Amino acid sequence: MSAPLLAYELLTTAEEVVGYLDGAGLLPHLAERAHDVAVSEVTAGNMNRVFIASGPLGSLAIKQAPPFVQVAGPGWPIDPARIGAEARAYEVFSRIVPEAVPVVVHCDLERFVLVMEDLSGLRVLRDELIDQIRAAASGNPARAIDFDRLGAVVGRFVGTVSAATSLTRLGADAHAELVRTSANAELCALTLDVVLDEPFRAHEHNHWHPALAPRVANLYGDEEVGRAVAGLRATFRDSAQSLLHGDLHSGSIMVEPAQVAALRTDAPEQQIRVFDPEFSFVGPIGLDLGLFWANLEIAAVAAEAVGAHGLAAERRGAIDSSWAAFTAEWRSEGVDENWLDSVRADAWRFAGAEAMRRVVGYSHAADLETLPPEVSAAAHQTIFDRARHWLVAGTPRESL
Repeated sequence: MSAPLLAYELLTTAEEVVGYLDGAGLLPHLAERAHDVAVSEVTAGNMNRVFIASGPLGSLAIKQAPPFVQVAGPGWPIDPARIGAEARAYEVFSRIVPEAVPVVVHCDLERFVLVMEDLSGLRVLRDELIDQIRAAASGNPARAIDFDRLGAVVGRFVGTVSAATSLTRLGADAHAELVRTSANAELCALTLDVVLDEPFRAHEHNHWHPALAPRVANLYGDEEVGRAVAGLRATFRDSAQSLLHGDLHSGSIMVEPAQVAALRTDAPEQQIRVFDPEFSFVGPIGLDLGLFWANLEIAAVAAEAVGAHGLAAERRGAIDSSWAAFTAEWRSEGVDENWLDSVRADAWRFAGAEAMRRVVGYSHAADLETLPPEVSAAAHQTIFDRARHWLVAGTPRESL
């Protein structure tokens, strides 16, 4: 790690957050006086600490990267300069797809702070997915999500960004410069470890539902899976195709509650934003699609587990609409269909790795962990089996 542990001040209290904003000249965004600003901590992800500061004049989101993985603490150190990778990604995304990302208003690479548009009027997609399952399990109506639009927005985001930052579009020199300026060695190493290595061998980070024990025992000696994972690691390291989000799962997407969107007469479609691109780098395009697909498939299996088969179909529809939007962007570039087939195969293999780590690795899928106990085991087994198939075959399969 390049930055010494605790070599800068961490924001931990409301007073410290307000003081920071005042010192950075951002207080006028919120209020005329510091004591009129309210601060709440909304940390939810694994990596960073996040606050919302609000006042009579507006609100802002404040994100600080500690010199360790936030969810694990100082025992797992990691370079806080990752906030710079996130800021650089937002800069590129905001030029290409400004409607899909939050607005950044301040970046501080000495204290590793990013201040941006407050999206607290939207909800993290994963939380909405889980709330839908809880409602379905209890027989109550759930808040609606336009899954076709969700998939289209994500697919268009990946397609537009990847096309705009490709070697073909940029040319050799500009693409090489993008590879250089977007290098994100430490977080790429983290992905290689927690997604493309640890879940497939005995490791202290791994844990799983007891019903998976026989499958996990077989997984560690599974030669087909081992070859597939080795191939994915090589693709991840060596295929510098386009700028990626790098961690595009359901915890990195926000959606507007449908009832809020419906109140707007000018544009009643649900707002959808992609955020947290701190894992961004120039890599294989299929990674972003695969992470999204894996998490939507997990969400669909969770819906099936509680008998919500219509909801499961809607959730899988987001996978289809994301691919349609992605391919529309690339077909406009005149790309060869065989190349699209290769991206799709990469995406399903990365989906397999992501889904497997969500059931046997370090960070599990809350969609499955929050299921009623009587259906949880079967859902975990279904995802494990599908993940193995995606990894080995690079194709989807409707039933097992």
